[in-house]
Amino acid sequence: MTRLRLAFMGSPDFSVPALRALHEAGHEIAAVYCQPPRPSGRGQKETPCPVHRAALELGLAVRTPARVRRDTAEHEAFAALDLDVAVVAAYGLILPPAMLEAPRRGCLNIHASLLPRWRGAGPIQAAILAGDTESGITIMRMEEGLDTGPMLLRASVPIGPRTTTPELHDALATLGGPLVLRALEENPNPIPQPEEGVTYAPKLGKEDGRLDWSQDAASLDRRVRALNPWPGTFFRHGEDVIRVLAATPEASSSGAAPGTVLDGEPRVACGSGVLRLTSLQRAGRGAMPADAFLRGYSMSPGSVLG
Repeated sequence: MTRLRLAFMGSPDFSVPALRALHEAGHEIAAVYCQPPRPSGRGQKETPCPVHRAALELGLAVRTPARVRRDTAEHEAFAALDLDVAVVAAYGLILPPAMLEAPRRGCLNIHASLLPRWRGAGPIQAAILAGDTESGITIMRMEEGLDTGPMLLRASVPIGPRTTTPELHDALATLGGPLVLRALEENPNPIPQPEEGVTYAPKLGKEDGRLDWSQDAASLDRRVRALNPWPGTFFRHGEDVIRVLAATPEASSSGAAPGTVLDGEPRVACGSGVLRLTSLQRAGRGAMPADAFLRGYSMSPGSVLG
């Protein structure tokens, strides 16, 4: 194995397996870059991100600049590391040309999709929302465009009919480490991304989780599986906001108006088909199986959900 001097740049749980794989493989990790600690929990205590915690555990130097795009001092500090390569995995900051070009072999990104499909911030959720039957990891050489760089390696994983975002996230996170190690060792020729098949996965917000009962049940099921735990899927019932953490679609037609509660399971009429809600949560309460939830909350058949 060729031992390389590198920087690792990542922040969330998704990035941790790749950091550990690089460390275990014996590469010299000169610095780990991640997002600064953020206020978290009821006490709003400053909390380091998962990559920060993992780097400290491994005894690695950590840098947490709040911004890097126009900070020439950060550019110079990065260049002074004298890197062979930088490995980036969900870092959260846009790297300027001065940093992209500093390492001798450039910056490699571990991207959670089969590029050019699902460039952007939310590729895992987007794949499930769209009903894709596979996703994967692409190791790409970074350039200024949004996930437009040439590809070095790709590997795929299946998406089943009940796959959730946490399940797909973990499968892809596990895949990223070994694949980037292969890319570093084999140094394959980069292949430009094809111009056809480009799609974008935008950053998600809370309103993306609102359930629109006029949609078909299969689409709503994909939304529940894709958008939990973040931003979460929900509907309104009176003054209450009810989160839906799990559901099952049924193809049968009820003939009722979309959003109508059909029974005590509860099953809800959709634009096409029926969605059976199986795990629910009120604000400030814990998640509960739907039958237990309805023992303490009235949502009678015939009522219409917002």
